Amino acid sequence: MRIAVIGGGPAGLYLALLVKKADPRHQVTVYERNGPDDSFGWGVVFSDQTLGNFRAADPESYQRICDSFARWDDIDIHVRGATITSGGHGFSGIARRTLLAILRDRAAELGVELRFRCEVGEAELPQHPDLPRAELASADLPAAELASADLPKAELASADLPAAELASADLIIGADGVNSMTRRRYAAAFAPDLDVRTARYVWLGTTRQFDAFTFIFVDNADGVFQAHAYRFDERLSAFIVECDEASWRAAGYDRLDSAATIAACERLFAPWLDGHPLLANVPPHLAAAPWLSFVRVRNARWHHGRVVLLGDAAHTAHFSIGSGTKLAMEDAIGLARALAGAGAGQPAELACALADYQEERMTEALRLQNAARNSMEWFENVKRYIGLEPPQFAYSLLTRSQRVSHENLRLRDRTYLTGVERWFASRAALAAAAAAPPASDPHALPAAAPATPPSPPPIFTPFTLRGMTVANRVVVSPMDMYSADDGLPNDFHLVHLGARALGGAGLVITEMTCVSPEGRISPGCTGMYCEEHAAAWRRITEFAHRWSGAKICLQLGHSGAKGATRLMWEGMDEPLEHGGWEIIAASPLPFRPGMQVPRAMTRADMELVRGQFVRAAELAASAGFDMIELHCAHGYLLSGFITPLSNRRHDDYGGTLANRLRYPLEVLAAMRAAWPAERPISVRISATDWAPGGLAEGEAVAAARAFHQAGADIIHVSTGQTSAAARPVYGRMFQTPFSDQIRNEAQVATIAVGNITDADQVNSIIAAGRADLCALARPHLTDPHWTLRAAAELGFACQPWPVQYLPGKQQLERLLERQALLSEPRGSSGV
Repeated sequence: MRIAVIGGGPAGLYLALLVKKADPRHQVTVYERNGPDDSFGWGVVFSDQTLGNFRAADPESYQRICDSFARWDDIDIHVRGATITSGGHGFSGIARRTLLAILRDRAAELGVELRFRCEVGEAELPQHPDLPRAELASADLPAAELASADLPKAELASADLPAAELASADLIIGADGVNSMTRRRYAAAFAPDLDVRTARYVWLGTTRQFDAFTFIFVDNADGVFQAHAYRFDERLSAFIVECDEASWRAAGYDRLDSAATIAACERLFAPWLDGHPLLANVPPHLAAAPWLSFVRVRNARWHHGRVVLLGDAAHTAHFSIGSGTKLAMEDAIGLARALAGAGAGQPAELACALADYQEERMTEALRLQNAARNSMEWFENVKRYIGLEPPQFAYSLLTRSQRVSHENLRLRDRTYLTGVERWFASRAALAAAAAAPPASDPHALPAAAPATPPSPPPIFTPFTLRGMTVANRVVVSPMDMYSADDGLPNDFHLVHLGARALGGAGLVITEMTCVSPEGRISPGCTGMYCEEHAAAWRRITEFAHRWSGAKICLQLGHSGAKGATRLMWEGMDEPLEHGGWEIIAASPLPFRPGMQVPRAMTRADMELVRGQFVRAAELAASAGFDMIELHCAHGYLLSGFITPLSNRRHDDYGGTLANRLRYPLEVLAAMRAAWPAERPISVRISATDWAPGGLAEGEAVAAARAFHQAGADIIHVSTGQTSAAARPVYGRMFQTPFSDQIRNEAQVATIAVGNITDADQVNSIIAAGRADLCALARPHLTDPHWTLRAAAELGFACQPWPVQYLPGKQQLERLLERQALLSEPRGSSGV
């Protein structure tokens, strides 16, 4: 094939040498706008896993790259006067200039034609790359029309213009970076999605040799500033300075050119530079404004006819996870592999090869972009975390992408993680002790101190709200069972909730229990609106308190516009066959087409329903619940007031967020007054509607803060289910970032929920301060004893088991020991 590669960066050069190596008959030409020795940027970082891919693809260039590496294992984090080190991370750094030279020389050895200082303009690309190239050879624009190319007139006259070559190429590869001209030329086909972020950064270098991958944080009157620094050869380190836009403007950096920026950053980070200078290496057009904004690039399609995108032209990953060049070069490996079976002049074969490449690499790119998004947002919002104590701040940083978990850190550096666990457990124990009631006999002698056990993992540390202390951080999430009779919980609920209390969770939350018959979602929903209900619930709370250490919480709610529907297995959100009962809501809008239209609530309705919530709280207290939760999420009545998607009122209860919160806060305040002072109250909210026109940015934090001020002790952070138009972005722990934001910006305790499935995730969430408790739903449906099993798997022997189940504990521990022995590599210590 005749292959034209636009862009001589790592992606383009690596693809060129790989396809030429695979079949020397290919005619491969690389067009690069810069000179052979031009390189803007500093160092590139690779992980050990990435290097394995390079070794398999081309051992020769792999060896040359490895011979040029600077290697390190540690990450150093400098924050608020502390330095925290975590080891075992396995990084390798190389100068970008060196990497390009290695790839350039290897490509030339294999016979790739390299055209430097050769600008390819949009006009030189075929207008219809989806047509056979034979039809295009005569259709390209004449060379005279290329005068708009960004080359000086003198160079333009003598330049080897590639228009004709591109017209006759079998394959055109757009490897021309984040500002890809190729992508722009065929934007209608690629459908690019460019997200320009607001944080600012400048990529500098320094002669200061950093022995670890180093993060430095400076918190001053202007804001928070961070440096990402790492050594990449025997002389130089990269030094990226980043800050949010408000800090950037407050410090006056928006008015500085390159020289003034360097001087300002040298002053800011002087204690860590040890007198070494900072250095700039930017294209001339950035000298006057050297600060950049990161652009997250995605494309709906990566290929169009005989044109395909590669590397940053197809996708970008934030520099804080150091994977942009990795992704680009692995793209090259994937594309070269896909092209190996495509014959010249066979458009169908080429189309299949490009489709295979896109399917394989787009999945990997999206996976890494999700991790990069988490990391990027952490650094963009570092002000949110700067107040954390240094050990928790550092742990939050290390686990920010959700790719490095608690147990992964243990594998990397057991000593570091043991120290984190010890620190976290001591803080949790102090908090629990401070909240404990005084001893009944102030003159009693203190009990002998027990032997100090190993520090528990974060999941098994206590947590206190008012007078309630839960033994661990696991919550059985509220799950509607649709199995009540006229609101009355029965034997099913006793067994269902009792089994999960026996399973070791610190807190069990009931399904949404409705405050009136008309407030039920379905005829099968539980209620708390008469003494018979309280008596039935008391049977359940007494079982939990007698036979387990679990605390139990009653979730109270009113269905609003989602009421009078069938049981879940009869049709979710399907209206009752004969209409059921009248429903009310903030506004007369059906939750979705086909559902009953609710009546807009009057002030009299509001007072009636508020009284029903108060009555339910009083009954809950008499039934022995340790905690209650007010349901203000998922499109039910109170949630319907909060989201602008369903609140179209024009009175004091609609419009601004303060107005939309007015009634839910009124209900909470009334419940708080009726609920015992020593018992906590939770509020569950939907932090985003996942739909256009829903909650605005920052409104979830403001709502959580308002609920906290009105008496809520903890916010249960869910998302969505407020609109039939919602389009959630699912994934592992997909709602945890909302809990993180609310906890650390509103300064209120939170419960995280949403696709949290294992103890490792719970440990990471709790230790990083992203939530105080973690609620798991489906895992508890499949395994009521999820918490007991997690304790055994983590080797936490102090987790209490029901005495009746102790033989099962011993069997489980023996089974896990055998599995651990079988999984150890042969020849390892202890086998």
